[in-house]
Amino acid sequence: MFTPISMLASLIIGAIEFFLGLRFFLRLFGANPKTPFVNWIYDMSAPLVAPFRGIFPASRIEGFVFDFTTLFALFVYVFLGYLILQLIAYLDYPAREKENHR
Repeated sequence: MFTPISMLASLIIGAIEFFLGLRFFLRLFGANPKTPFVNWIYDMSAPLVAPFRGIFPASRIEGFVFDFTTLFALFVYVFLGYLILQLIAYLDYPAREKENHR
């Protein structure tokens, strides 16, 4: 059962993953960073990637840019989101047990 807190956490995690995924694909296919939409996506996702910058280099493969930093950030945020949702479920468990025993 989803509580409002877990729904909010899922929404935030989903938004983070959306922006990072879009950043990854825009960079992969060489989107023009001077266009307003691409620039906005890069600006929105830059703080999310900043803690991981410098861990991996971006690789160019036949005109494609494979951004390992963004890919690594995607995996880290998925894992952190999973842990947060599990923690919310664990903290909510006693309240659900009380409701079931009524």
